[in-house]
Amino acid sequence: MKILVTGATGKLGAKVVETLLRSVPASQLAVSVRNPEKAEALRNRGVDVRQGDFDRPETLDAAFAGIDRILIISADGDNETRIRQHTNAVEAAARAHVNFIAYTSVANASESKLFLAPPHQAAEQAILKTGIPYSFLRNNWYLENETAGIQGVMAGAPWVTSAGSGKTGWALQQDYAEAAAAVLTGDGHENTVYELSGELLTQDELASALGTVLGKEVPVQHVEDSVYADIMEGAGVPEFVIPILVGIQQSIREGSLEIESNDFEKLLGRPATPLAEGLSQLVSQKA
Repeated sequence: MKILVTGATGKLGAKVVETLLRSVPASQLAVSVRNPEKAEALRNRGVDVRQGDFDRPETLDAAFAGIDRILIISADGDNETRIRQHTNAVEAAARAHVNFIAYTSVANASESKLFLAPPHQAAEQAILKTGIPYSFLRNNWYLENETAGIQGVMAGAPWVTSAGSGKTGWALQQDYAEAAAAVLTGDGHENTVYELSGELLTQDELASALGTVLGKEVPVQHVEDSVYADIMEGAGVPEFVIPILVGIQQSIREGSLEIESNDFEKLLGRPATPLAEGLSQLVSQKA
């Protein structure tokens, strides 16, 4: 059996590959990356490094050839770009006659009103259309996404949010990576949907847990979306990123990520890493 991971030089992809290498011989593992030179270290360890660009479908035919199970990691970019890229990847997987497609989606993708959801909805629909057995890994939210806020608090700033009392199921990328690896190497995951979520917590509870880790009180500043945008601008956030951050806060406030699930336990035999432990890891890395 040959397993392929796309986007293997990205943050999540790299963690998935490292997790797989603990249980899968390097000779059975392939990666598809836009810039193979960035994966030279993997090649040196015996991993089959292939060049594949989601914007150049012809490269994907060679990249996906002879693959049994594939993990398509969702791409970055605006929604239109991501929809095109995800569709290209799924169609190439179908042409290559892979036996199983796993895809990193978003919480409650089919029903989600999150403004980031359309590319995931399109990808899931494209996969269903192929008729190939699949697993949708609906990742809630990476704790690492809060790095800038954690750094701000460590520098003395308050925790700023316009998400109100909305809850999020934060988990470390490593947890999501291990769940993906479990699906790729295990049996019985055909035509499954996993809602991968940590304990559902509010922004206040996140700030409180961070305060415990740092040994100081972390004040929480609840603001309107417009004020949040102004604060982000004042903090030096690039102008094009600000509407994205505001949209995320709004979606959390409206409950888009408030999806309760024990699917981590199903796949890993344990819940997601506790928030305090995850925050400790990020703080020790100086976020």
